[in-house]
Amino acid sequence: MLSLRFDVVMLSASPAVTNLNSALCSAMANRPATQGFPYLAETLRRAGVRTNTWWLPSMQSYYDTELGSVVVQSPALLDGMADVPAFDRSALIAALRADQAGHTTFPQFAQRAWRAGVVRWVVDLEQRTCTYFGSGEQTYVEQYAAVDVPVS
Repeated sequence: MLSLRFDVVMLSASPAVTNLNSALCSAMANRPATQGFPYLAETLRRAGVRTNTWWLPSMQSYYDTELGSVVVQSPALLDGMADVPAFDRSALIAALRADQAGHTTFPQFAQRAWRAGVVRWVVDLEQRTCTYFGSGEQTYVEQYAAVDVPVS
C-alpha cells in the first residue's frame, strides 16, 4: 500500500528514492502472507538500506541507505493531542505475533504498537534486529530470521 504513495510523488526522484521505491515495491509484491517481515527486510538490505526508523503516531519513516537518506510521511495514526500510552511489553509482543501470523495489516500493527506504548522503532538490517522504544526509553529488541530472497 505504501509503495503507491511513492509512485505518486516520484516525478523527479533522486537515485536514493528511486532505489528505495523499487525495493519496497518488489518486497511487497513477493513477500509471503505470514512471516513476511524478514523478506521485506532482506530485500531492503540488498538494496543498500542500513537502518529504517519509524516514529509513532506520526507514521514518519526514515531510511538510511547507501545512496542517501530518504524520509516517507504516511498518514498519521491520530490527529490532535493525546496521552502517550504506557509501554506494555506483553501487548507489543502480542501485536508482533499477530502481525507475523498474517492477522493484521501494517497500519493495524502500527496502531497496536502505538497502543502498547511504542513511540518509535529502529530496524538494523545488518544486525537483523528491531528495537521498539517507549516514551521513557523502555525497549524491547527482537531478532528476526535471515531468509533467502530470490533475485528478481
